[in-house]
Amino acid sequence: MNTIQTITVKSPIGVLRIEETGGVISSIGIHKENAPIVSCTSSSVLNHCVDELRAYFDGKLKRFTVPVIFLGTEFQQRVWKALQEIPYGQTQSYKELAELIGARKAYRAVGNAANKNPILIIVPCHRLIGSDGSLTGFACGIEAKRFLLEMEKDLQQALR
Repeated sequence: MNTIQTITVKSPIGVLRIEETGGVISSIGIHKENAPIVSCTSSSVLNHCVDELRAYFDGKLKRFTVPVIFLGTEFQQRVWKALQEIPYGQTQSYKELAELIGARKAYRAVGNAANKNPILIIVPCHRLIGSDGSLTGFACGIEAKRFLLEMEKDLQQALR
């Protein structure tokens, strides 16, 4: 049985809790307010993930290389893999993503799968928007979603 190692790290959108299982990242989420903050430096995968997240928030990383595992239904896994293909600094609607994965009418199911995304930031569900361009639900809140999208857009424009 694989043990789960955990680390918490401060980020511009709140404290993130990162879990590693068997040499791969299995979860990145918002740390619960009353939960103790854990430090762990024994895992090279966790350290690699923290380094990449810091580089991302510093505007130096657009694509993550840390290994991840998707623990969910086949449909959820398809959605999460497709989310990773949305380019940095760009957005896609739930409907467009549903069409992309061959489930044209399943845009609500795409939204549900995105809502259950266990690996925030690396699986960029923050890049999903409503068909009308509106910002919709995000586990970290709409303000965090807006921050991430504006950060990526601003850095993308600065590089041009």
